[in-house]
Amino acid sequence: MDFELTPEEEAFRDEVRAFLDANLPPEGERDAAFASDWQRKVREKRWVGFSWPREVGGGGGGIMQQVILKEEMARRKAPPLGTSFMGLAWVGPAIVQYGTPEQKRRFIPDILDGKVQWCTGYSEPDVGSDLASLRCRGVREGEHYVVNGQKIWTSVAMWAQWIILLVRTDFEAASKHDGITCLLVAMDSPGITVRPIRNMEGGAIFAEVFFDGVRVPVANRLGEEGRGWQVTVSALAHERSSISEVASLGRQLERIKELARATRRAGRLASEDPGIRMRIARIDTKIEAMRLNGMRFLTKQLRGEPLGAETSVNKLLRAALEIELGELALEIEGDLGTLAKGDPDALDGGHWQRMALSWPEVVIGGGTPNIQRNIIAERVLGLPKD
Repeated sequence: MDFELTPEEEAFRDEVRAFLDANLPPEGERDAAFASDWQRKVREKRWVGFSWPREVGGGGGGIMQQVILKEEMARRKAPPLGTSFMGLAWVGPAIVQYGTPEQKRRFIPDILDGKVQWCTGYSEPDVGSDLASLRCRGVREGEHYVVNGQKIWTSVAMWAQWIILLVRTDFEAASKHDGITCLLVAMDSPGITVRPIRNMEGGAIFAEVFFDGVRVPVANRLGEEGRGWQVTVSALAHERSSISEVASLGRQLERIKELARATRRAGRLASEDPGIRMRIARIDTKIEAMRLNGMRFLTKQLRGEPLGAETSVNKLLRAALEIELGELALEIEGDLGTLAKGDPDALDGGHWQRMALSWPEVVIGGGTPNIQRNIIAERVLGLPKD
């Protein structure tokens, strides 16, 4: 791995830093008007969808430039580049690669402008980690597919306007990975019912989604009929780079360090406790290992090599680190760690209590730890299937 930037890349880093100096106020001074203005400015610079082709409205940026952009934004705690999270992370890249010209004209601008939210209809009850065993059925009737079935653990389905949906259109295919078709479905279509899955905190980011005779135009099929698995694999690959996740974990660790420097335990600051210091150092080391692993993935991308199952290593690490960070923060807080937002004695605004009650969302999202371990064991280490 070569960590040196070219003169062109250094110039781009300087451009990003200058933009942040001119347009990003301190966190405490960012209001709704700033948020709207920020999204307009980064969109004008084509930094939303930065790596997408310019002909579809993206920035046409290279892989290394994209890394620089994400790193600088994360370092300054800048707001996201764009507000259509699922659209930018999964759906848009799949449409760019597999969509028809009409689909690109119809869907890509709204994703880049943050006008719509998307959710992903992949997981199903009783299927577990074997996504290709899905049973949600799509039967073609003329110029429509009629969809019946259920999806579960669907993120942000309650407020999404569209869902990228996997259905089985051929139950006689030789391989379970064949016969799966990808559809783009409006969430206000007749026959769709959404039921939120509430977490321990009382919020809900996941939902069950039921399809009862939902009619989807054939024009909304993404890719070829029966070839939806390839579309899905491509979409999921965009979640696994982990560069921005490393920056997020690093910010959380810095917040814990601040908490330790401000909290007293047994008559001294928590930051002076050798046990706490050792655990912080251990987490810091794991985050650095994750960063270097991400750089290994980046090197493969720069060489034009496809990313495979090895990216599950960082997904597994990220889930474990989220829990480890939260547990350490609550231990530092001690008895006050039971106090949530709204209590005048709650430390750090009850941030770590909310995080502790929301861990399942982080751990489940993108595949549970057991799924990631099976992928690593089977596809990276060559061990027998579980």
